[in-house]
Amino acid sequence: MLSSQKNSYSNLIKAEAEKLGFLFCGIAKAEFLEQEAPRLESWLQKGFHGEMTYMENHFDKRLDPRLLVDDAKSIISLGLNYYSEQQFNPGAPKISRYAFGADYHEVIKQKLFLLLDFIREEIGEVGGRAFVDSAPVLDRAWAKKAGLGWIGKNGNLISRQKGSFFFLAELIIDLELEYDIEPTKDHCGTCTRCIDACPTDAIVAPSVVDGSRCISYLTIELKNEIPQEFKGKMDNWAFGCDICQDVCPWNRFSVLHQETAFQPPEELLAMTKTDWEEITEDTFKKVFKNSAVKRTKFKGLQRNISFLKNT
Repeated sequence: MLSSQKNSYSNLIKAEAEKLGFLFCGIAKAEFLEQEAPRLESWLQKGFHGEMTYMENHFDKRLDPRLLVDDAKSIISLGLNYYSEQQFNPGAPKISRYAFGADYHEVIKQKLFLLLDFIREEIGEVGGRAFVDSAPVLDRAWAKKAGLGWIGKNGNLISRQKGSFFFLAELIIDLELEYDIEPTKDHCGTCTRCIDACPTDAIVAPSVVDGSRCISYLTIELKNEIPQEFKGKMDNWAFGCDICQDVCPWNRFSVLHQETAFQPPEELLAMTKTDWEEITEDTFKKVFKNSAVKRTKFKGLQRNISFLKNT
C-alpha cells in the first residue's frame, strides 16, 4: 500500500474517532513489545499482582497482539475522557470518578464497534477486534507507543494536554496504516507527589505499582478480607481510588467530560454517610444498576464500607 494511502486512512480513522467523542487516537504497528517483557515478568515474580492470578495467564499474548488477532498489522489506541468534579455528601465513602456513571466497558465498546463499522464501510473488508480492559492487552504500553503520552510515576498514562483521567481502549486490525512514531518524552521530572501521597505506599518505585497494596485493588480485586495493616490508610475510599491522579500536576489540564452516560444518578449523589453504611442489596442494585461498582458485588461493597467504618 502506498504511504499516501496509509496516511489518508489513518487521518480518516482519527477524524471519525474524534466525532465519536474520543479524547485522542494514536496508531502503532502491531509487533512484539520487547521492552515490556522483562518488566512484566519482574512485576509478576514480585507478586505485585496479588490475587489477580489472571495476570499470569496469556503472557505471550500480552506482549504480542498478533497472537490475539490473525494477521494483525495496526493497534489503534483511543482515550475517552471521564474527568468529573461532581460533589458527593461530605463524610460519605468515596468512589473513583471512573465509576460515577454507566459501566465504561459498555460505553466504550459501542464506540469501538461504530469505529470498526466505519472503517469497513469506508475502506473495505478489514478484520479486527475491539478491546476494553478485558483481555490480555497492555493498554498503556500501546498508548505510549502510539504517542499519546508517557507512563507516569503512578503507573498511569499521562498526556501533557489532557492529564490522565481517561480510559484506554484499542482496535487491533489487519490493515496497515501510517504509524505515530514519536513517543512522548517523560515529563514527570523530579516530581514525587503521587509517591508521597499514596497512603498505602503502593508506588514502590517510579512507574512501579505494587498492585496488592493499591486501594483500588483492595476495594475491587481482593476477594478476601482487607488486611488489618491498611486500617486508617484507606482515606475513606469504598471503591477505587483517585489520589495519585488528584495530586498529579498534569491533571490541572483535565477538562470535564461530555459523555452523558458517565453522569452519576441522582440517587448516588444524594447518598449520605448513613445511607452508605446502611445500604441494602435492593438499593445497591438500583443505584449501581449500570455501574462498574457492580464488579465488587454487594458483599464486597459492604465489606469495604464496614472496614472504613471501623477504622
